[in-house]
Amino acid sequence: MADPIANVLSLVGIRKSYGSGEMESEVLHGLDLTLRAGEFAALIGPSGSGKSTLLNLIGLLDRPTGGQLDIDGQATVGLDDTGLTRLRGERIGFVFQHHHLIPAFSAQENVAMPLLVARGRPDAEMFERAGRLLEQVGLGDRRHHLANRLSGGQQQRVAIARALITDPPLVLADEPTGNLDTQSADRVFDLLRDFNQRQRTTFLIVTHDPRLAARCDRIIELVDGRIVADQAVSRA
Repeated sequence: MADPIANVLSLVGIRKSYGSGEMESEVLHGLDLTLRAGEFAALIGPSGSGKSTLLNLIGLLDRPTGGQLDIDGQATVGLDDTGLTRLRGERIGFVFQHHHLIPAFSAQENVAMPLLVARGRPDAEMFERAGRLLEQVGLGDRRHHLANRLSGGQQQRVAIARALITDPPLVLADEPTGNLDTQSADRVFDLLRDFNQRQRTTFLIVTHDPRLAARCDRIIELVDGRIVADQAVSRA
């Protein structure tokens, strides 16, 4: 569990450009952003605003052109690819719009995959842990079902369990309900919220759904590569 005093995410002057010379195009323009332990924040903005670029930087899938990016107190500037991969695997969980499960693997095997990758070999503890997480997302009785035999909502719940198996302080969710009907979307959102409240896991959720964004505690709006609004959600 993350230290409630420390920042789980800190961006200072983050810039991202593509191309070079006269063809260089800056997509993110000096962003400053901090997320603390237990925050449940939505990232919104129109298509082309830079949300995916920003999420890739925070998820350590790409490197910024300039600025400082720290994950759970760990500076990322200067880390080589191996260091970034290790930090990403240990400190960040991912939930995508497309769940990216391995169809021929069971739900339990899919959930255990991040630990298998980290440890290099399977062991009983990782599968026990995967089974417990599947119980928590309401799929304990589906643990041995192949991923391609589950409904879309069930597959996304498996993906949530997979994102949480390393007990990361930060989870990035990119349109996690985008492919689901309203009822399934609400169920998935409620699961994210439940883990946020019980484990103080910090969530940054990219969404185009204003209804779901309004259920977060904080809404960060990105337009043309700049943060134009960052405010707490009023429950009054």
